[in-house]
Amino acid sequence: MDKLNKLVELKEKLKKYQDDLAKAMIGYGGVRHESAVSEIKHNKVMVLRAIIDELKEEIVVLEKK
Repeated sequence: MDKLNKLVELKEKLKKYQDDLAKAMIGYGGVRHESAVSEIKHNKVMVLRAIIDELKEEIVVLEKK
């Protein structure tokens, strides 16, 4: 896969995960004490943020090449 196609694919994934994060943030209030549901929501938000950060880093590296 060439650089341009890879960048397009990564940017599409980034947009998708940013949209998913925006949806997950609706009603998100952090972790509430002894609430399994809030812990699950928190974990989902943290995973989405990590994925977004990794995609952004990969895009920056590819754009520098």
